[in-house]
Amino acid sequence: MLRRLKRTMVYLSLLILMGIFPLAGSKADDTDPGPKFDAKRSFEYLTSVCRLKSRISGSPGMAAQQKLILEHFKELKAKVQFQSFDAPHPITGNPVRMNNMIVSWNPEAKKRILLACHYDTRPFPDRDRNQPQGLFIGANDGGSGVAFLMELGNVMSSLKVSHGYGVDFVFFDGEELVYRQNDPYFLGSKYFASQYKNEPREFEYVYGVLLDMIADKNLGIYMEKNSLKYAPQLTRSIWEAARKTGVREFIPQAKYEIRDDHLPLNEIAGIPTCDIIDFDYPV
Repeated sequence: MLRRLKRTMVYLSLLILMGIFPLAGSKADDTDPGPKFDAKRSFEYLTSVCRLKSRISGSPGMAAQQKLILEHFKELKAKVQFQSFDAPHPITGNPVRMNNMIVSWNPEAKKRILLACHYDTRPFPDRDRNQPQGLFIGANDGGSGVAFLMELGNVMSSLKVSHGYGVDFVFFDGEELVYRQNDPYFLGSKYFASQYKNEPREFEYVYGVLLDMIADKNLGIYMEKNSLKYAPQLTRSIWEAARKTGVREFIPQAKYEIRDDHLPLNEIAGIPTCDIIDFDYPV
């Protein structure tokens, strides 16, 4: 597991850097061999998140995770903000406090890159045929993106990104506070995208990358069809970087059309965003 997680994190970090920054008119230092990921440490991040068990929006587990993430990035000298709003609980209708977390590197930069994941977990493992009302830990779905960004945070200060670009890590709340088939998804990303579109701001997101379910032991990441529709240049750039570096886990074929947090970023905010997601699982 450690070896697979290390490969996943190194591949993702290098491919994002190689794919996104040249498009933005920036680049990492050509002499830098790349981020130095610590496999043991990255696995410990994932373990510490999963140790909190369920992280449903508005739950004690989510509050504990927010504290964990806040303390981690504060220690790394990043700027951390909470973007808070209320959303009705899909069953009771009572307000649930949602908190998107925004971690900023080079916060003064006017042109920025967005790296995002959701950090809430589903209320139940509803697709588990044996225990559909059991405990959902969310190591892959909910935890893997968090662990990746926590580990990437350790090397952000050493990345030499030119032309004054800034980077924001955004942790979306309320991606899947769903109990029934028609309950609304993507609450956090919709709010974030609407605020970006409608509120005064002094910066612009040039590109975005969404990370979701990236810790499968048999990782196979296809080009996602909505990503090709809204961010074709970025998507092809990342998969081309994978081809050049021999990363076979990135498969240069379009296979799935997925509704995910990248849709509000593309459709509401107008931020060209690619979804890096492993959706190839047995039914």
